[in-house]
Amino acid sequence: MLHFPEGFRWGSATAAHQIEGNNTNTDWWVREHAPATTIAEPSGDACDSYHRYREDMQVLADAGLDTYRFSLEWARIEPEKGFVSRAELDHYRRMIDTARELGIEPMVTLHHFTIPRWFDADGGWLAPDAVERFTRFTETVLPVLDGVELVCTINEPNMVAMFAGGDAARDEPATLQAFGQPAPDQRVADTLLAAHKAARDVLAAAGPFRSGWTVATQDFQPEPGCEELARAYGYPRDAWYLESARGDDWVGVQAYTRTKIGPDGPLPVPDDTEKTLTGWEFYPRALEDGVRLADAMAPGVPVFVTENGIATADDDRRIDYTRGALTGLHAAIADGIEVEGYLCWSLLDNYEWGSYAPTFGLVAVDRETFVRTPKPSARWLGEVARGNAVEASANA
Repeated sequence: MLHFPEGFRWGSATAAHQIEGNNTNTDWWVREHAPATTIAEPSGDACDSYHRYREDMQVLADAGLDTYRFSLEWARIEPEKGFVSRAELDHYRRMIDTARELGIEPMVTLHHFTIPRWFDADGGWLAPDAVERFTRFTETVLPVLDGVELVCTINEPNMVAMFAGGDAARDEPATLQAFGQPAPDQRVADTLLAAHKAARDVLAAAGPFRSGWTVATQDFQPEPGCEELARAYGYPRDAWYLESARGDDWVGVQAYTRTKIGPDGPLPVPDDTEKTLTGWEFYPRALEDGVRLADAMAPGVPVFVTENGIATADDDRRIDYTRGALTGLHAAIADGIEVEGYLCWSLLDNYEWGSYAPTFGLVAVDRETFVRTPKPSARWLGEVARGNAVEASANA
């Protein structure tokens, strides 16, 4: 058995647009319903978690997990520029109070991909007042965050910048591309970093918050002779964002798979390789590699695994993958890297940015009745959490 440090946190994560339902004031809702959209299906009711959040948290607590990462929806809180909904602030405050009531530590994300329609119309992250708008939003939600310790400012800024990276990013969500992601728009990346730092300043002045941002680590692995090419390809896609976390209270690692880099760039996943429902290679070691990269780029900054998992209909393989990922994570911790916790993606089978087909959840959700059914993987991860230990995997 591999034992984790005392106080290590175990939990799961979600994002507002992917689970709440009817998130009509976001840029993504507009995109989902555009006449010429390339998105396979709209988010619709999602998991109806806007109304069923207590049930979701109860399922998490019953499984034996103690931490829940969820996001505030900017488009609900500020549906029109400068207009703040007190009712929505109260809604998210009730979510935090519910988590506390159930013995769950909330980690709150301020921005998880979606932005308000009005902000998108103004230019989004390229708007001249983008940093100011996000700073004001952070100030607005401070009453919601009272008593919260862990705050994520921006989820996967590298992916947000890739969304803005050209036609390829608009045709297919960058989060679900198996390889060959578009280059990030550096103007957007710089704005996101400025917004992140401004939000951290607001939080630092307001209370004892511990804040950071989360990065999708891509695990770019060079073919022989392609080491310099892989470094040059990977730096603007994930390492730059990890490096920019120097001085933060923590940095989130979100790891799923790897991408091999050959002489001509990223290589497709071979046909004879086991793949998940997103077309990604089944590669549990991606988590260990992502954590090690984070530590190398931001030495001394504690790491929090804020997402890790696979899209599969075979829950046994979900357990196998997670066991392998945790075995590698333990190796990184044993080498002296400070890791504070592990959050599985995702708590629920949810809307994966264009489709409900990729099932990442520890809990199945009936698309008609919204009934939640915990999978064996939820019970398994809960047992790991209760023991704070995992049986080592031979395939890590």
